[in-house]
Amino acid sequence: MAGAALAGRAGAATQAKAAIPDGANVSALVIGTGYGGSVAALRLAEAGVDVHMVELGMAWDTPGSDGKIFANTTSPDQRSFWLRTKTKQPLSNFLGFPIDKDIPRYTGILDAEEFSGITVYQGRGVGGGSLVNGGMAVTPKRENFGSILPTVNADEMYNTYYPRANAGLGVATVRPAWFDTTDAYQYARVGRKQAQRSGFPFVFVPDVYDWNYMEQEAAGTVPKSALAGEILYGNNYGKKSLQKTYLPRIAATGRVTISPLHRVTQVVPASGGGYTVTIEQLTTAGAVATTKTVTAAKVFFAAGSVGTSKLLVKLKATGALPNLNGEVGKGWGDNGNVMCGRANHIWDPTGSLQSSIPCGGIDNWNAGGAFAEVAPLPTGIETWASFYLSITKNPNRAQFTWNPTTRAVELNWQTAWKQPSIDMAKTIFDKINATEGTIYRTDLFGVYKIWGDHLTYHPLGGAVLGKATDNYGRLAGYPGLYAIDGSLIPGNTSVNPFVTITALAERNIEKIIATDF
Repeated sequence: MAGAALAGRAGAATQAKAAIPDGANVSALVIGTGYGGSVAALRLAEAGVDVHMVELGMAWDTPGSDGKIFANTTSPDQRSFWLRTKTKQPLSNFLGFPIDKDIPRYTGILDAEEFSGITVYQGRGVGGGSLVNGGMAVTPKRENFGSILPTVNADEMYNTYYPRANAGLGVATVRPAWFDTTDAYQYARVGRKQAQRSGFPFVFVPDVYDWNYMEQEAAGTVPKSALAGEILYGNNYGKKSLQKTYLPRIAATGRVTISPLHRVTQVVPASGGGYTVTIEQLTTAGAVATTKTVTAAKVFFAAGSVGTSKLLVKLKATGALPNLNGEVGKGWGDNGNVMCGRANHIWDPTGSLQSSIPCGGIDNWNAGGAFAEVAPLPTGIETWASFYLSITKNPNRAQFTWNPTTRAVELNWQTAWKQPSIDMAKTIFDKINATEGTIYRTDLFGVYKIWGDHLTYHPLGGAVLGKATDNYGRLAGYPGLYAIDGSLIPGNTSVNPFVTITALAERNIEKIIATDF
């Protein structure tokens, strides 16, 4: 039960102090507790700066009535979704039937935020997206880096900041001998065999899961987590989310306070220097319990690509921060995400037990513009299906804008913009289907719908590095304001993005501390 104790302790450790009081004056305010925010808070605190972090979601440090902190994927309850009365799962149908369920409205862990043309999945809670992702911790190939972050020195990233991020996140790779024999990865072995028979390289992908723990799960000596299908709504034992990596180190500094269920609504220059920040404290029903005003010498926007972009666009348009430049809100992309399933022959069963943690992918990036993770379909029954999340070289970029009539930020993404992603994914799966004599599944995203082209798990951009900011995330026009999250990355990382977000934050905060504090 060590994993369970650790999950509880890590969450609790970050909540040592009371929520931020009205009228507080802080040296550094970090908006968001995901990868970028956690890196910023840790390094600032280590440098002797007192930090306050505010987080829209909950702390996720208290077990529910079932004794577990997080809900299971197959039995969603109020913990599963952010302020919804019905789940909105990325896989909406199975065997022709809709699978979404009614749930009580609550500040749950997964936000399915709907914009025109796309649903963006985001983590809500202390630890941000690390709470709800599959943990695939991929460093982009060096030769692709120039097209991802063209103004960043690749030598520095690959020699210093990617290694620092991978160490801080606890990245490791599945043991190949165990992968080859365990029932839990039969689905991935089928994916490997079929990829290789069509001439595509299959690569093991690093992850932040505790692989020793997973082997113990398979042996039946510890409570099951990945082998109990836990992924969408948090992972109770084995996954090394930020709750087990950066956040305990943040707590150990004694210099960081975290306020969950706090939403920043306004940032304006303060008369005496610094910034006046308006923050709403929320109830678990999503209502505003109280509104606070605090002063911060420096403010770090780390609310994720969508959260940071929406806030900055609103602040510019409404006159709170009118000197932000015209690049704010631009360059947003979906990391080329598109999902699909394939129906296998009965002699290629994918297994009723499937680890919820993906550990391998099919690489056709250079030839076809697609990298596809072989994803789990942990239904508990044999499906004879292979499921994939593809990351593609989709060139389309959207923009966030302020609508003064609705007083809301909108995104101009169009579903049709997913077509390049579908075409790139087809360079892999059309060939595999032809080789294997198989077909696409049509029952996973609706009725007779092959492609999951309605969503992204990897929002990127909106405050692009070197455009909306300088080359280290300083927001143009306002000394002491910074973006330090996925909003800095212009729409695509060629792989799952969180290692790059973490490494870029490590690079940027090092420079900011050296020159701005």
